[in-house]
Amino acid sequence: MNADVILMAQDSRVAIVPGSFDPLTNGHLDIIERSTRLFDRVIVAVLTNSSKRPLFPVKARLAMLCEVFKGRAVIEVDAFRGLLVDYARAKRARIVVRGIRGATDFEDETQMALMNRRLDADLETVFLAPSESNAYVSSRLVREIAALGGSLDGLVPPVVASRLATGRRSSTLRRA
Repeated sequence: MNADVILMAQDSRVAIVPGSFDPLTNGHLDIIERSTRLFDRVIVAVLTNSSKRPLFPVKARLAMLCEVFKGRAVIEVDAFRGLLVDYARAKRARIVVRGIRGATDFEDETQMALMNRRLDADLETVFLAPSESNAYVSSRLVREIAALGGSLDGLVPPVVASRLATGRRSSTLRRA
């Protein structure tokens, strides 16, 4: 391996975009896509949180993410449990990317970023505001609209809309 390749590997900027992605929304896609312009590699990390009752199991969320990002070498899809700082260390990532829709998100995400920095002073959090067309989109609202049979056009990728429609037809969707 030559010195240029070694230097490039050491300088690689790896970012993690963590979340439940339950379900994946166009707001998530916006933040992930824009992250690929800022970082060399983006890990979309699905948090496995046993205290929550997810709409989709982790395997299904990973499958949908993999389908959406198929062929995108810069994006890695993975799942993790436990502390984000431990996961980031294991992945050699120094950056966490979080989307901020408004003041409430900012307060919650700032608190989390400060705690992560306390646990690992080398881990930085970057906040991205969503594009205007996605500023109001949230997984909670998408779940509610899907459960009530509303249109998901422009809110989620087609693979997610299909899975939500299948769930609604089989009455397996829980209300948000």
